[in-house]
Amino acid sequence: MQSTSESSRAREEIITGNLVRTKRRWHAGIATALMAVTVAGMLGMVVPAQADELHDKAAALEQQAKAVEDSLEFVDAGIAKSAADLVRFQGQLPGAQAALADAQTKVGAATAKVDSLAARIELAQVSKDKITSQIAADTKKASETKSMIGQIAAQSYKGGGISPNLSLILGIGSPGDLANSIDMAEQALRSQNAALEQLTSQKATNQNAQARLVAVEAEIKDLKTQADAALAAEQSARDQAAAQKATVDKLIGDSATLNAQLEAQKPQIQAKMAAVQQQQNNVAAEIAEQQRRELAAAAAEAERVAREQAASGGGGGAPYVPPAIGSPSAFGLQHPFAANIPITSPFAKNRPVPPGTADFNGTGYYDHTGIDFGAPCGTPIYAPADGTVTLAGQTNVVTGGGNVLWISHGVIQGNALTTVFYHNSSVLVSAGQRVTRGQLVAYSGNTGNSTGCHAHFETWLNGVPVDPMRLL
Repeated sequence: MQSTSESSRAREEIITGNLVRTKRRWHAGIATALMAVTVAGMLGMVVPAQADELHDKAAALEQQAKAVEDSLEFVDAGIAKSAADLVRFQGQLPGAQAALADAQTKVGAATAKVDSLAARIELAQVSKDKITSQIAADTKKASETKSMIGQIAAQSYKGGGISPNLSLILGIGSPGDLANSIDMAEQALRSQNAALEQLTSQKATNQNAQARLVAVEAEIKDLKTQADAALAAEQSARDQAAAQKATVDKLIGDSATLNAQLEAQKPQIQAKMAAVQQQQNNVAAEIAEQQRRELAAAAAEAERVAREQAASGGGGGAPYVPPAIGSPSAFGLQHPFAANIPITSPFAKNRPVPPGTADFNGTGYYDHTGIDFGAPCGTPIYAPADGTVTLAGQTNVVTGGGNVLWISHGVIQGNALTTVFYHNSSVLVSAGQRVTRGQLVAYSGNTGNSTGCHAHFETWLNGVPVDPMRLL
């Protein structure tokens, strides 16, 4: 026959075992949560990203930075933000360096285009000068040919034949060398016809040159328009490259500064972490002890009632058998928020340290013993189930928790449950007060060591923190 004391001892052993395991996790997890990010080796890394991957990469980087903040949630808000910013800066650096390389490539391409257009404009101008010179020469030659034809016609008309002076114009020697005036006339006619043919040819050549000149001038105008656009594009590319370089330089500088600050603060941070770790152990012990007493009292009461019922029914000699432990769903927890508030950081045990960081103690993981809801400051918080407030408001029990709220929901079917809320802007109930399911008990906030408005929510079952999403 198992006595009440034996039953209580068995349940106490369960709680004690859970408490020891919880302490071990906090020693290994919370104590190693602080990230000291090493800049060396990342500053020169360039990882080009496709356009359709940028959004996913940005979201993953923000989750990584948020994980760092979560790991330091109760240590120091300033340190948590610095460590998270360092992760962001280092994560953004490869993309910024790739953008800088792309901008510099665009500058090179734009410069090459400007140079190419300048060379083409120069060649076109040379061609224009040659055509203009040719047109001038052809125009002069045509004028001389017209003058010669006019002189031939005029002399023939005036003299009724060929005058002695005409022979000088035609370049055929003195008049005494000619056989007769008829031969002279025929020769003048041939010269006139030849001059007319030459004039016609010159006119055609000149028209062709004029057409070429128009085309070259149009080409020069188009090239200059292109050159103006290319110069503007080159300047834009240079401006973009300068901006990208400034971004890269700032990321490198900010990363180096934050890294140096964290390294310089390392001894003080480790001391603070040790104090927070000890306090977290104390919190775990307090909640576990509270639930151990609740379980023991519930077991003793259940055994007392069972024995009384057995005695009144005449079966007082039958051994008492404790009922099997039921499902935690029997508590009927409701969501603590009226609206569907998004989860910004889930419950996690042995969460890996974010890539690219090195925790001080080298274990490579940490625990997040609750859920962070992205609730704006002042969001109403409602009691998840009936219970009794065991801790409320500002307290030195939980450093960094700000305005805290603990609600014990008692024991149901062999399970003891406590819900915990941290960082509240205000708490509307007091320790020892009974609350009912759905009652307004607090407002979310940013008190304690917090890097922004949110609600940290924990569920403790039989002395151990469990994922609240299993119970809601």
